[in-house]
Amino acid sequence: MKKRWEKENKKNNLLNITHPNILPATFGQKAADKLTKWAGSWTFIITFLIIFFLWISMNAYAWIKTWDPYPFILLNLLLSSLAAIQAPLILMSQNRAEQKDRQRTEYDYAVNRKAEHEIQELKQIVERIERKIK
Repeated sequence: MKKRWEKENKKNNLLNITHPNILPATFGQKAADKLTKWAGSWTFIITFLIIFFLWISMNAYAWIKTWDPYPFILLNLLLSSLAAIQAPLILMSQNRAEQKDRQRTEYDYAVNRKAEHEIQELKQIVERIERKIK
């Protein structure tokens, strides 16, 4: 029984699954995770809004010499660049989260299969003990 279980799980590669929290991450993956965590925070949103409104107000009222007059073309360029850089990094982070979820699911499945096998073994032992007692 045990050999059949090991053979089946080796075939399905269930015995060689590592826990998802142990998976190594590349520098790019770590950077994408940190950027996503920071860019999705209230600190980033509030800071971004403050800078955004300061930029517009300083240029609209021309306190000093205006460097980006009304249609705010330079601001639009900066916002587009920010979005162009953030979007792929956020997608990379989401893909990494999906990989972790998939790995976690496989790990849980392997643990459940092992627990099922151990429960079956315990059941057989209890049945043998029960037969000897009777």
